[in-house]
Amino acid sequence: MKRALLLAVLLAPAHAGDVFTDGAAGAKVHEASGFVCPGKIGEFERDAVGQRDPEAHEDYCAYSALDGVYAGVTLRPLPKNYDPREVLAADFAVLDGTGGKLLAEWVQWLGPKTSQVSAYLRSYETARLESIHYRTVFASAAVGGWAVQVTVEYADPRDRELEQAFLNAVYDSAIAKIADPPASPDVRRNDVKKAGLTSLDQHKQ
Repeated sequence: MKRALLLAVLLAPAHAGDVFTDGAAGAKVHEASGFVCPGKIGEFERDAVGQRDPEAHEDYCAYSALDGVYAGVTLRPLPKNYDPREVLAADFAVLDGTGGKLLAEWVQWLGPKTSQVSAYLRSYETARLESIHYRTVFASAAVGGWAVQVTVEYADPRDRELEQAFLNAVYDSAIAKIADPPASPDVRRNDVKKAGLTSLDQHKQ
């Protein structure tokens, strides 16, 4: 799978800037939100951090693992009227414009069981080779005053566990570092209904 697609989205617009400071054990700390980008997340190693869009105050951490699995975390101040589809629209356009096939969109609760957030996810298939499906999944959730977005490029079913582990690790960390108290389950369920999406227990890929 090409590395260019995800990293072109994350790194091409990158600008130098002191938005991250050095943390313990080689971590990079996002000064504005407190989110920590460690040197490693599971089997993923951090490749770069920086500003993706200075005008939007949008910053990123990029990661990679063996066998062509790539991931990124993007942080941006939460818009007044937060709509994850709008926040991710530019990234969707890249996949749509390069022949990506939309597979599904759904809502999934991520993070620790006692303080989960409701995340919007959308998956694309970008290529297929025999029984291997190359996919890109986008996720976005409101965590405190920030939109925390995750993108993972992986091969399904080979890397499915890596993809899920990365998603969970990022939102676990985000909730621990920058979250306000999460909405109640009833509020989260209402948000799912308003968005016209299914929750994970109803979703079939």
